[in-house]
Amino acid sequence: MNWIGRFCVLLGVLGLYFPVLQAGETPPQESYRFQIRKTEKAIRLDGKLEEEAWQNADSISRFYQNFPFDSSYALANTTVWMTYDETNLYVAAICYDSVPGKYVIQSLKRDFTYASSDAFAIYIDPFLDGTNGFCFSVNPYGVQQEGLLSYGGAFGPNNDWDNQWFSKVSREPYGWVVEIAIPFRTLRYNRDLKEWGINFSRNDLKRNESSSWCPIPRNFKVGALAFNGKMVWADEIPRAKNRTAIIPFVTWQASKDYTQPGGGKPIPGLGTDAKIAVTSSLNLDLTINPDFSQVEVDRQVTNLSRFSIFFPERRQFFIENSDLFSNFGFRNIRPFFSRKIGIIQNFNALPEPVRILGGARLSGRLDENWRMGVMTMQTEGRGDLGLQGQNYSVMALQRQVFTRSNISAILVNRQGFEGNRLNTSDFNRVLGLDYNLATSDNRLRGKIFYHHLFTPGQKLNNSNAQAVWLNYSSRRLMVEYNHEYIGENYKPEVGFVLRSGVFRSENFASYKWFPSKGKINNHGPSVFTDIYTDKNLRYTDGLYNFIYQFKLNNSASFSVGWNEVFTWLLQPFDPSGLNKNLLPEGKYYYRNLEFTGNSDVRKRLNFSGTAGYGSYFIGYRQNSVLNVNYRLQPYAILGVAMNQNFIEMPEPFTDAQLWLVGPRVELSLSKSLFFTTFVQYNTQLNNLNINSRFQWRFRPMSDLFIVVTDNYLPYGMAVRNRAIVIKLNYWFFI
Repeated sequence: MNWIGRFCVLLGVLGLYFPVLQAGETPPQESYRFQIRKTEKAIRLDGKLEEEAWQNADSISRFYQNFPFDSSYALANTTVWMTYDETNLYVAAICYDSVPGKYVIQSLKRDFTYASSDAFAIYIDPFLDGTNGFCFSVNPYGVQQEGLLSYGGAFGPNNDWDNQWFSKVSREPYGWVVEIAIPFRTLRYNRDLKEWGINFSRNDLKRNESSSWCPIPRNFKVGALAFNGKMVWADEIPRAKNRTAIIPFVTWQASKDYTQPGGGKPIPGLGTDAKIAVTSSLNLDLTINPDFSQVEVDRQVTNLSRFSIFFPERRQFFIENSDLFSNFGFRNIRPFFSRKIGIIQNFNALPEPVRILGGARLSGRLDENWRMGVMTMQTEGRGDLGLQGQNYSVMALQRQVFTRSNISAILVNRQGFEGNRLNTSDFNRVLGLDYNLATSDNRLRGKIFYHHLFTPGQKLNNSNAQAVWLNYSSRRLMVEYNHEYIGENYKPEVGFVLRSGVFRSENFASYKWFPSKGKINNHGPSVFTDIYTDKNLRYTDGLYNFIYQFKLNNSASFSVGWNEVFTWLLQPFDPSGLNKNLLPEGKYYYRNLEFTGNSDVRKRLNFSGTAGYGSYFIGYRQNSVLNVNYRLQPYAILGVAMNQNFIEMPEPFTDAQLWLVGPRVELSLSKSLFFTTFVQYNTQLNNLNINSRFQWRFRPMSDLFIVVTDNYLPYGMAVRNRAIVIKLNYWFFI
C-alpha cells in the first residue's frame, strides 16, 4: 500500500474514533453564564463607572487562579460588568489592589506583552466554536492590546492585528478601574446566535497571580477558548454601523545603494485600502498599490543550519482571518505563505521585491459552521529580472465538525502572465485537505493533512506532502507524536517547505511535579526526538534532546539539557554558515550540554539566556544567547540581545567566531507617540544594520510613520545602502 493509501486508511480510522470520543463529552464551563442587557443611557468613557447603565448591569466578581495554582479563588478581587447599545459593546472592571508599590508595565506602547504586565483582558468567541475569537487587553496606564485568536487560543493571540476600539483607565486608592467600548463593526459575528463565548482574565504581577472568571487549568494558556463561559444576549443584537473603512495613504521614499551608481531620488507614492463588512461576519478587504514600508524589519538570526529561516507575516492586509489560509500544514510545510507575495527569490543574491499592484480578500463566516476565504493579488513584472507579472490566488473553505474540530480545504495558485495575457504553461498549484482535531476539554489536539502539487511538466508521483500530529496534555503529562512525508517534487512556490524528499518522525513527552510549598512552582523532565530519513528510509538526521526544567513562583525558570545529534551530509557544507571551508559528505555524530534560564520578568532589570558547549561535526562549538532589558517605567525600555558562536575546527579547516549583537531603545513619549531604534551587528553577514522607526498615532488607527534604515560594512563603517520612508494613513468610516 502506498503512502496515499495509508493516509486514507488512517484518516478513516480517526474519523470513526474521534466522533465517538467527542459525542460522550459535555462542554465544560456550562454553569458559567453571564447575561448582558441593552442600555438606553449614554456611557462616557472616563474610568469612573458613574453612569446609571453600570448600576443596572449584571456583574461577576469571583475569579479563579490560573497561576501560581489553579485550585483556589484569586487573592486579588476583580469585578466585571457588561452592557451594550446600538453602536458598542461595553465592558467595565474594577481591579482591586491592596498591595503597595507601583504597577508592573513594559511601556506606553500599544500591543504590550500580557504576561509581562499588569493587565485586564476579555476573550470573545462570537460563534461559540472554541476555535476562533478576539482578545482585548488594557493595563493600569490605559495602554491597549488587541489580537486574533486561532487554534482555540493554544498559542496566544496574534497581536499583529490592528483595529479600532476605545478604553479609559483611572487609578484609585483601592485599585484601578477600566472602561472599554468595542464597536460592533470591529467584531465579526452572527446576529442570530444569542450566546457567545466569553471569559475575562487578570494579570496581577504585584501578587504574581494570574486569574480568570472561568477556571483554566494551569497547563493551558489563560486565553484558551475551550474554557470560555457563555454571554447570553437578553435583547436583540444590533447591526454593525459604519461598516466600511476607507484608508488612503501617501508615502515619500528615498533609497540609495552606495555600491551602485545612481539612485537616491525621492519617490512619492499613493494608495488606498478598504475594509467593507459585507455581513456582520464576512469582510471584504481591498488594496490598491499597497505599501508595507512601516512594518518593522525582521530580527536577524545566526543561521548554522542547511535550510532557510521562517519569518512570520506582519503586513496588516494579510492578518485578519489569516488562519484560514496560513494554518494549513505545519510551520515547516506550508502550502501557502503570504510573505512570498511581493518577493521573488533570486538564488544568486538576496530576495528581490516586486511591487504589488492590488488585491482583494473576502473572508469570514458564512454561518456558525462554515468559514471561507478567497484572496487574489497581482504583481507587476520586473524587466531587469526578466520576470513577467504574476497573479497569486488562494481559496479556503472550513467546516466545523463535532465539538471543536474542523475539516478544511485549500487551493493555492501562482499564475504567470505574458504581457496582459495568461501564460497557460506557467503555473504552480497546490490542492490540500486538513482535519484539525480539538476535544472540548482541550486535552487532545491533532491534525491530519494531505496536500498535492500540480505544475507543468511535472509527474504527479512524489509531488505531495502529508502528516499526522497528535498531542495529549494534562496537568502533569504531555505526550506528542508527529510524522511527516514531503515528496521530492513537492515545491510550492507560494508556500514554505524546509526540506523535500524526506520522512520525519517527531516525538515529545514531559512530566511535571507541583510542590505544595516552597519557591518552585513546578519541575520535571522532558524528552524530544526529531528523526529524518530520505525517501529510501535511510537515516539522515537525528536530534535526541533530554531536559530537566524548573519554574519558580516568581516567574523565573531554568533548565539543563543534553543533545545527541546525527547528521549525514549528502553534499559538502560549511557548518559556520560562512561558506569558506566545506566539510566533505559523510556521517557526523556530536553532542552538547546546554543551560537555559530567565529571571523574574517583574523586575525592571531582567534577562534570559542560553549557554552551551560540546562537539560539533568534527570540531567543538561554544554558544551563548543573552537578552537583557531594563525598564525606565513607563517611558522607555533599554535592551541588548547577543548571540555568540565560537566554532573550533581541526586543520585544514578554519575556526569561526560569529557575533550577532543588537542594542535596542524603545521610547514611549505618550500612548500615541513612539520611537524605536535598534542595531544589528552581524559578523556572519558582515553587516551593521541600524533601523529607526517613529510613529505618531494622531487619531485612532491613523498614523504618521518615519522609518530610516542604514546598512554599513562593520569595519570602517562604509555605507552599503540607506533608505528613508515617510508614510501617512488615515481611516475614514462610512
